[in-house]
Amino acid sequence: MAVNTEDTVEPGRVRQMWHLLEPLHALLYYAPPAFEEAAALGYGTDERWPGYFAWRAAPLGEAGTARVASAFYSFSPRMVGRYVPAAWRTAAPGDVVAARLRAVDRTYRDVLGDAVGTPALAEAAALARRAAEAADCAGRPLAAANAALPWADEPHLVLWQAATVLREHRGDGHIAALLTAGLDPVESLVSFAGIGAAPVETFASRGWSADEWRAGRERLTARGLVDPDGTATTEGRALRAEIERCTDETATGPWAALGPDDTARLSELLGPYWLAALGTGLLPAQNTLGIGKV
Repeated sequence: MAVNTEDTVEPGRVRQMWHLLEPLHALLYYAPPAFEEAAALGYGTDERWPGYFAWRAAPLGEAGTARVASAFYSFSPRMVGRYVPAAWRTAAPGDVVAARLRAVDRTYRDVLGDAVGTPALAEAAALARRAAEAADCAGRPLAAANAALPWADEPHLVLWQAATVLREHRGDGHIAALLTAGLDPVESLVSFAGIGAAPVETFASRGWSADEWRAGRERLTARGLVDPDGTATTEGRALRAEIERCTDETATGPWAALGPDDTARLSELLGPYWLAALGTGLLPAQNTLGIGKV
């Protein structure tokens, strides 16, 4: 069957939508209201990880260490075990989901200000929701768990929820691409650091020991994917490019369903909110996702 190219959403647009939506989702992990809501539930707030693991894993229910480590993929199971399942002894997942929505409500009102409640934001929320509801979540545990949650009423909360479904949909697909490429969790980070996605020190936040990192680098060196110092070889760069291509391809479905014109319109609408999120200074300049690098 012939493909109607007029209805095609280009891979570059698919990746752009991720770049625009990711900061809107990620504010949850850094904004002061999120730390305040986490503290009210009983989580420690001297570091961001107790809240992070609770906020992100709560849609899965009372998931244990193995299940969360599998879904998150790049985190050391040892690190996951420090925060999960202790998170559910502190607060029930349903209470965490409700608290994170309160945190997003307060954060968006602080960050977006007068934009909350405007027709433009309502239009963006409606378009993003259409894309999120079109996402095929089969084989995507984090996307499916978030997609199963009831939708909020307020447009700014709808926008955040849609951004969350779409970023987890892409992330779940990215894990499938890593598995297809034969990269285990440590190797996925070592290879990403090898192309300059972020400094090696940034990836230390995932909890792997120096010995584990070194062993992963040695495995990739044996495969000809990185040099002994960890720098990606030509083959390693090609593999990472293929992983990103596959990730874009498997993330295309929601945007193809929304269509190129409405996707472009959403991109236009999101611009000011993206700038506002970055303008808070809350989000780290270096990140393990490669935002701005890939």
